[in-house]
Amino acid sequence: MPLVRYFAAAEDAAGRAEEPRGEATVGELRAALAAEYPALRTILPRCSLLVAGLRADSDVVPLGATTTVDVLPPFAGG
Repeated sequence: MPLVRYFAAAEDAAGRAEEPRGEATVGELRAALAAEYPALRTILPRCSLLVAGLRADSDVVPLGATTTVDVLPPFAGG
């Protein structure tokens, strides 16, 4: 199962730092997270999703059984 890790505002919205998920693609994951965590609906479209450390720019990116997905909201500062 892919492991999803939430950071900053995404962690607050999900109410957890990480969790295993069963979705097979980034698109399926986005849809499931938005449905399961209503507070993520407004944050998720602005978040970057890193799949195995690489930015996922497409909803068809596959998620493997040992894949780590990081949900990163925009950060401010420098």
